[in-house]
Amino acid sequence: MTNPTGIFITLDGPGGVGKSTTLTALAELLRRRGRPVHTTTEPSNSPLGRFTRAHADRIHGHALACLVAADRYEHLRTEIRPRLDHGDTVLCDRYLASTLVVQRLDHVPERFLLDLNADVLLPHLAVILTADAQTIAGRLAARGAHHRFERDPQVPARENELYQRATEVLRGMGVPVLAVNTTESTPEEAAEQIASAAPPSPGSVTTSPADRT
Repeated sequence: MTNPTGIFITLDGPGGVGKSTTLTALAELLRRRGRPVHTTTEPSNSPLGRFTRAHADRIHGHALACLVAADRYEHLRTEIRPRLDHGDTVLCDRYLASTLVVQRLDHVPERFLLDLNADVLLPHLAVILTADAQTIAGRLAARGAHHRFERDPQVPARENELYQRATEVLRGMGVPVLAVNTTESTPEEAAEQIASAAPPSPGSVTTSPADRT
């Protein structure tokens, strides 16, 4: 399998932290700077991804973790890798860090999750968006919960703790991780921080974790 020539950036963080709006702002910023950008999300928009998203409130624990991982491998094969091979900068809303948090909230052991995802492509840059628990709770109340975890008022604080642990795990795997606090910053300001930390151009990273497949 050939090494990808594009740049793979993932955005993760608690529900209500602003992932989607920040990703949109980041994509627009990078395009203005001349980069070819492809945006995507997990669960993916494939039939498997749509099934996973639609049933995430009813399927729990190890079974849901396996569905998420299966969708990720298919997502890599059919969308992410082809776009990287084309030289795009791929921005993904949720990836491995979310697995290390959301599935841990569902009582799945970290070791099981790491083994399940042992062959996934690692990003050139993993962005963890953070905000204080009170801010997140307020945003969730304003927009409404998207899944069962967001309906638990104790989850935001627990998610922040687990994302700190996920950051340690990813860095231990050699993945560059950027933490961006969105408590007071706008999506455009967060996008500027991420763009400044991103690899300078497609094909410029030759020894990143994403090349070790």
